[in-house]
Amino acid sequence: MKSKKHKPDVKLCYKIWLENHKNEGILGDGKWLLLKTIEQEGSITAATEKLGWSYRKTWNSLKKIEQMLGFLIIKKNRGGAEGGSTELTEEGKKIVSAFEKFHSEVDGVISRAFEKLMKDIM
Repeated sequence: MKSKKHKPDVKLCYKIWLENHKNEGILGDGKWLLLKTIEQEGSITAATEKLGWSYRKTWNSLKKIEQMLGFLIIKKNRGGAEGGSTELTEEGKKIVSAFEKFHSEVDGVISRAFEKLMKDIM
């Protein structure tokens, strides 16, 4: 009895992150998404609400990134009629831009390699 080849429903999932020499995560796809969302929404509160993340954990994470990188990535503006706001520093904007550029280069390579893998398997 011959079996008909069935193409499995398989997709590739991966995450990219940066670590220090102690293997402590500094920055990755999740924090990149957070920074992009802060930039779009104009506040950490709005960004955490949109992403469904804890404000306190997010705030601590942002401070840890700044500590590990040695520069500020966000700037909080307090008060005003509309409440406070948060914007990315120039360095924070560079991180968002650099991760986008990196992904645009790497995602295509990984996708093509995955297609080749699936052809080799099937």
